[in-house]
Amino acid sequence: MLLRHQLLIPLLLAGLFSPGLCTGQVPTRQMVDKANQVQIPEDPAAIVACVGQTPILLGDVMPKVEARITDVLAKTNQVVPEDQLHFARINLMRGLLAQAIQNKMMREAFLLDQVGTQVAEKREEADAKLTARARQMFFETEIPELKKQYDVEDLTLLDEQLRKKGSSLAARQRDFIDSMLGHLYIRSKIDREPSVSIAEINEYYYENQEDFERPNRARWEQLTVLFSKFPSRQAAHEAIWEMGREAYFGGSMQAVAREKSQEPFGKEGGLHDWTAQGALASDELDKQIFSIPLNAMSEIIEDESGFHIVRVLERQEAGFTPLSEVQDEIRSMIRKSKIAKSQVEVMETMRGMIPVWSLFPDDVPGAKPLPASIARRYSVSKQR
Repeated sequence: MLLRHQLLIPLLLAGLFSPGLCTGQVPTRQMVDKANQVQIPEDPAAIVACVGQTPILLGDVMPKVEARITDVLAKTNQVVPEDQLHFARINLMRGLLAQAIQNKMMREAFLLDQVGTQVAEKREEADAKLTARARQMFFETEIPELKKQYDVEDLTLLDEQLRKKGSSLAARQRDFIDSMLGHLYIRSKIDREPSVSIAEINEYYYENQEDFERPNRARWEQLTVLFSKFPSRQAAHEAIWEMGREAYFGGSMQAVAREKSQEPFGKEGGLHDWTAQGALASDELDKQIFSIPLNAMSEIIEDESGFHIVRVLERQEAGFTPLSEVQDEIRSMIRKSKIAKSQVEVMETMRGMIPVWSLFPDDVPGAKPLPASIARRYSVSKQR
C-alpha cells in the first residue's frame, strides 16, 4: 500500500475523471499497478474508440490529459513517480474518452434519426448540412464567449490560448457540434412539459404524506436588546421598556425593530417567518411564542442573552400541509421525474442503436473491446 500523501497528486489528477475511482477515494497500490498494465498508443492518429461509423482518435483526448497533468504539477510543484503519473494519465484519459463516446453516440443517433437507412450519399449529405448549421452557431455563440474568456479578439491568438489548455479552435468546434447535435436528439425525443394529472398528484401526496407533515409552527414580530450591548441589566431593561412603549403607542413594532432591535432579524423589521416549535435556541422565547395570545404584544421576556418583546401573528398546529398548498410543488416534482425517466429510456435506446468499440469497454454500458484489426494499427508505447 502506498503512503496516503504519496498518492495525493494522482488523486487530484484523476479523481474527477475516472469512471472507476470515486472523488475523495485514495487509490491503492493494486489500482496503480493495474493502470500500469495499460499501454497508451503513441501515435495521435491511433483509434481509441469507434462510435458507429465515427472513430475517436488518441489526439482527440490526450492533449487535454497532458495539459491537465502539466497544470496540476505546476501548481503543486512536486515530483511525482512515473507510475503514479501513468495512473493519472490513464484515469484522465478514461474519463474524457467516456464523455467523448457519449457525445458521439448522441450525434450518431441524431443523424440516424434524420436519415434512417438511406444510402451513404444521403447520410453524408445530411451530416454535412447539420454540421454546417452547427458550425455557424459555434461562430455566432461560442466564439464570442471564448474571446471574452481569454480576453483576445484575434482567432489565431485564441487558438494559441486554447492549445495551452490541451484544446484548439478546431477541437472546440468539433465538441460543440457533437454536443449541439446530441442535445437536438435528446430534445426531439423528450417531452419537456409532460402532462401531470390530478390523479398522479393525489397518488404522490398520499404515498409520500410523511414528507408533508409539519410540526407546530408560528410567525411573529420581535424586539430585542442584548445584555452585551449595555453596561448593566437595568440599562438593558430600560431600553427594551422604551422600545415596547414606542411600538405600543406608535403602532408599529416593525418600524421600531428596524431602528433599534439588536437581534439578527432586526433590520427586517423583527419579522420571523414560519418557525417550528423547538427550533429556537432560546427555550423561554420558544415557550412564550407558542403560548401567549395572538396579535398582542407580550410582556418583557428575559432569557440568557437579553430582553425581548414579541407579537405572535399566526400559529398553526402540527399536521399535514394541505394538498392545495403543495400541488404545484408536487406537479413540478412529478414532471422532473418523468423527464429524467425519459432521458434514461432515450439513452438506453440510443445504446441499442449505436455500436461502440472502446479501448476501455467497461466504462461505457454495452461497449465492446476495440477489434484486433484496429488494435494492430496502434503505435504502442514501450512496455513499462
